[in-house]
Amino acid sequence: MSSEAQTPYSPGKRKNVEDSWRLAYVSGDLFSCPAEEALAHCISEDCRMGAGIAVTFKKRFGGVPELKEQKKGSGQCAVLRKNGRFIYYLITKKRFNQKPTYDCLRRSLEDMKSHCVTNGVTRISMPRIGCGLDRLRWPKVSEILEEVFNHTNVSITIYSLPEKAESTVMKENMHR
Repeated sequence: MSSEAQTPYSPGKRKNVEDSWRLAYVSGDLFSCPAEEALAHCISEDCRMGAGIAVTFKKRFGGVPELKEQKKGSGQCAVLRKNGRFIYYLITKKRFNQKPTYDCLRRSLEDMKSHCVTNGVTRISMPRIGCGLDRLRWPKVSEILEEVFNHTNVSITIYSLPEKAESTVMKENMHR
């Protein structure tokens, strides 16, 4: 896991939309990100959220009935608004015990991007989506993020726990 931070956010600098896309990396707890930033993570269509970081999202933000009422399918993005921020639930697979595809991830990111552009969201914090329990490869996922968000004014910060803490959190968040 990379522990280096790249290109910290600077609200004073304004860029053209074409070049304001940015992907930054932070070593630390995702939930310590600034309160005004949107959050994003991957879930299954059944909204089970029984393992990994999804367990923490479910505990912190609840809203499972609200998410289910949206009737979003694989390749779409469900959204909650909590405490003045958007929480994005990228639906990357039909059932919790399946594995996502890169195509499904891309489609859910495109859906999230549409919501961001429509609602003026310019900053999103997320883990290395799809790369924990779902085992997608980060080099490919980061490439998809760049392809989807390039030429937007949406900046994304990727949070990674230090390796030792990450394995502890993963064990604690496993559905028993």
